[in-house]
Amino acid sequence: MKSYRKELWFEVPRRRGFLNITPQVELALRESGIREGLCLVNAMHITAAVFINDNESGLHADFERWLEKLAPEKPYSAYDHNLTGEDNADAHIKRTIMGRETVVAVTAGRLDFGPWEQIFYGEFDGLRRKRVLVKIVGE
Repeated sequence: MKSYRKELWFEVPRRRGFLNITPQVELALRESGIREGLCLVNAMHITAAVFINDNESGLHADFERWLEKLAPEKPYSAYDHNLTGEDNADAHIKRTIMGRETVVAVTAGRLDFGPWEQIFYGEFDGLRRKRVLVKIVGE
């Protein structure tokens, strides 16, 4: 069995945003040479997420509104975590809701997606560089 590791770096110019990272993950898969196996995609920061869903802007706006209702950014004083001097407690909660990672099967050298599936990076405390780990194992 082979394994391949690659870090992807992103800097979202706003506090929150969703990026379709499918092309970067597909490139990593081609670089790996692995034809059958599994591909892990993992946000390496505790205020960012990786998830699979549809690449539709209305859905992404719905996610943003829904997450803001569940864990509103403000008032900062609503969160004990922010008593440490941080202002990102909501980002930690949003990350937990959306998920740390995803795993995709690799079949015949391709990501084995269902209809409309794409991989997204969700940023909830942006304005700085953060990384995503791509780890591919297989034959």
